[in-house]
Amino acid sequence: MGEPKIRPASVADCERLTEIYNHYVKHTPITFDIEEWTPERRRGWIEQHAETGRHQLLVAETDGVVAGYASTGPWRAKQAYEPSVEMSVYLAPESTGMGLGSALYRELFARLAREDVHRALAGITMPNTASIALHECFGFTKVAHFTENGRKHGRFWDVVWMEKCTFP
Repeated sequence: MGEPKIRPASVADCERLTEIYNHYVKHTPITFDIEEWTPERRRGWIEQHAETGRHQLLVAETDGVVAGYASTGPWRAKQAYEPSVEMSVYLAPESTGMGLGSALYRELFARLAREDVHRALAGITMPNTASIALHECFGFTKVAHFTENGRKHGRFWDVVWMEKCTFP
C-alpha cells in the first residue's frame, strides 16, 4: 500500500462512498441507518460539504482507490449549536487497521483549526474499541453513555458520546 492521499471528496467519489457506507448499513450496527443509501441520495449528502467551513468531507485514497472518508456535519439543527460539529469516519473493510482513520482525522482537524469550530462530537455504537481508541488518540473524552439507544439486527445497542474541545 502506498502513502495515502487525503483530499476533499467530490461527487465523482459518490459510488465508492456509497459502497463503503452501505457495508456498515448492511453488516454492522455502527450506523443506525437500516436501509442502504442510493448514489443519488449520497450525492446530495456530498454536495452539503465544502472544502472550507465547519462541514467538510475528506477521502483517503490508496493506490488510486478511495479507501475511506471522514466528515463533519451539524450536531444539532438549532443555530446556537453551529460551533459544534459531529465527526464520522468510515473505512472500506479491507482498509481498516492501516492508520487511515488517523490520517483522515489529522487532516480534518488541521482544516478545522481555521474554522469557527469549538466542539467536535462523536456518537459511537458499542462495542467498538477501535473507534473509541481512535477518538481518545485525538483528545476526545467520554461524556455520555446511552443504553439500548437504537435497535438494529434484532437487538438493542448502546451509544457512547465523546467530545473534544477543538479550539478555545
